[in-house]
Amino acid sequence: MPSETITLSGHIIDSHTLPGVLDEIIDFGATYETVELRLGMRHEDESLARLRVTTGTEDELARLLDRLQHLGANPDTVEDAQIAEADVAGSFPEGFYSTTNLETEVRIDGRWVSVTHPEMDCGIVVSKDGARTIPMGEVSAGMRIVMAGLGIRVTPIDKPRGEQRQAFEFMSSDVSSEKPKALLVEQVARMLRGVKEQGRRIMWVAGPAVVHTGSGPDLCALIRAGYVDAFFAGNGVAAHDIESNLFGTSLGVHLDQGIAMEHGHEHHIRAVNQVRRHGSFKAAIDAGLIRGGIVYDLVSCGAEFVFGGSVRDDGPLPDVVTDMLEVQRRVRDLIWGRDGDDLVGFCIVVGTMLHGIATGNCLPASVPLVCVDINQATVTKLMDRGSFQSVGIITDVGFFIRGLAERLAEVEPPSR
Repeated sequence: MPSETITLSGHIIDSHTLPGVLDEIIDFGATYETVELRLGMRHEDESLARLRVTTGTEDELARLLDRLQHLGANPDTVEDAQIAEADVAGSFPEGFYSTTNLETEVRIDGRWVSVTHPEMDCGIVVSKDGARTIPMGEVSAGMRIVMAGLGIRVTPIDKPRGEQRQAFEFMSSDVSSEKPKALLVEQVARMLRGVKEQGRRIMWVAGPAVVHTGSGPDLCALIRAGYVDAFFAGNGVAAHDIESNLFGTSLGVHLDQGIAMEHGHEHHIRAVNQVRRHGSFKAAIDAGLIRGGIVYDLVSCGAEFVFGGSVRDDGPLPDVVTDMLEVQRRVRDLIWGRDGDDLVGFCIVVGTMLHGIATGNCLPASVPLVCVDINQATVTKLMDRGSFQSVGIITDVGFFIRGLAERLAEVEPPSR
């Protein structure tokens, strides 16, 4: 019966890689035997496991090996990757290798080549410059695309060591609304300080709840303090942020009093209209229309930002990108930097499922990802989509951002 030996190495026990591989084999209906197992004795020691997996047919074995590679288990058989030319623009050849967001290498002409910009749900294109991931929509006829099978290996993410390891173990354990929120905020703040000390960028992905909960000023403080280098949101965040600064309301509800204002439902569309009359955020700021808020501080502090449109947008605002493929390209630029060599060091998703999942799909697994939402389904759905590195915090978005601002931006705590 068809069989292949696979190898896992690294911190495969405490990262749950080995148990995950064994579950995958059993769920697939295959069998395995342990060829070699060496377990590390200390936290810093790596472990190694070699398993021989057996299936009923060659096709089943190929499919199982592909699934196991997504978990970081690589076959021992060494061959060059199979490559086929794309015959239709905008699509891959049938049988292409579908990527994960883990570090990946492909074997070409007898040597292993690193795949640049690892990202899930893409393909791999090979050229004279090497190998890189490529979204389906950017494929051109004639491109050399890597096919599923041998000649591909991935590296699972290692859990951090020491104090950072303890923080992540606590944060990434079972998602629960009962975890002490102040401790979670403190741990995230500590990580953000470490990222900035390393000279790396921090990316935020936000939903309108940031404005609705009244935490816009706290996020602004974090922008001014240098803890927001890249920002991704929808038209609604910008529209309600500008509304709150022009009228003091969000969705017509007064942020100071918590009550709906007369004709307040018109405020957001009137805010959008005024900005559109100026033609851009910067022009509206220069004219004195926008004098504060998230949009104001993003522009004034020179932070990179993308506001992506959707079918339900009012207006939309003039700086909102309505071409979805262009939004994807710009989000990738936010993640990797305009020159492609300045990967963000941390990503925070607050109060948005749509934009959070979109960003998680584009992030490599090496970037820590924290998702914050009052709704547990939002948190768990991002984690279930394959963002291996994501951890979830179930809490009020306003509380979370306020806590970070108090710790990182020297914001005065609210009066009791």
